Amino acid sequence: MEKYVDAFVNSFLASIDWTWKSILFEVPWYTNYFWGLTAISLVVWLLEIMFPWRKEQSIFRRDFWLDTFYMYFNFFMFAIVISGFYKLLEVFFMDLNVTAKSLAIVDISTMPTWAQLVLFFIVLDFVQWFTHVLLHKYRFLWNFHKVHHSVKEMGFAAHLRYHWMENILYKPLKVFGVMILGGFEPEQAYIVHFAAIAIGHLNHANIKITWGPLKYVFNNPVMHLYHHSYVLPKGSYGVNFGISLSLWDYIFKTNYVPEDSGTIELGFPGDDNFPQDFLHQNIYGFGGKTKKD
Repeated sequence: MEKYVDAFVNSFLASIDWTWKSILFEVPWYTNYFWGLTAISLVVWLLEIMFPWRKEQSIFRRDFWLDTFYMYFNFFMFAIVISGFYKLLEVFFMDLNVTAKSLAIVDISTMPTWAQLVLFFIVLDFVQWFTHVLLHKYRFLWNFHKVHHSVKEMGFAAHLRYHWMENILYKPLKVFGVMILGGFEPEQAYIVHFAAIAIGHLNHANIKITWGPLKYVFNNPVMHLYHHSYVLPKGSYGVNFGISLSLWDYIFKTNYVPEDSGTIELGFPGDDNFPQDFLHQNIYGFGGKTKKD
């Protein structure tokens, strides 16, 4: 028992220490997730200001500051809180002799570094796409995911506006995705991390980008706006589930972009009764229903 307590406490304190050192620029710049997120956010926000798609939308759009708080809460504050629990799981599985190597189905250690990163990016994105589909398909999970879909005006910070339970759902599956790739070096993951953040911010931004023929590979703001549409195709529980890649939606026929004006209503039926503040949004899902649910 002492081993588990020590693992929990040490991981929790290490997360606090790393985050604080990141804020003070005391970690290598290329692994500084705090200022990396901040820099990407400022760049994409500047692009929104310079090239707005929905020109009537304010620079400080509706819920701008709420979504900004969500960004730092989900990526840092909650990550610190939950880090000890994930360390407990790691120690528990080690005691059962279950390691990354024991679950690996392919060894990528002999591949060039760039190939490892590309494969890691693709596998991780598919895992997230699949998880995203589940969040829409099952009512219990959808009640948590409603937080993300309660956005009424789209902007870059909406990317990381989500219920804390989604961290619980996504991270174990993402770890599993890493574990099946035997030989992958985790210290290289920051490259994929920043690429995914940049793509996700752009997809939620008030910018009109389609990538031309590459729209069949990479997600884009036009495609993702329809994912947040208030009105969905009849009989559908969601469309355009892609995170970084649109590829999966085209493969599994969940793609849907009927037009590109950007003027559609966002949200979901009943969102007029959905909590508007951070606290109540984050206890929603544990039995909470809107009047129209």
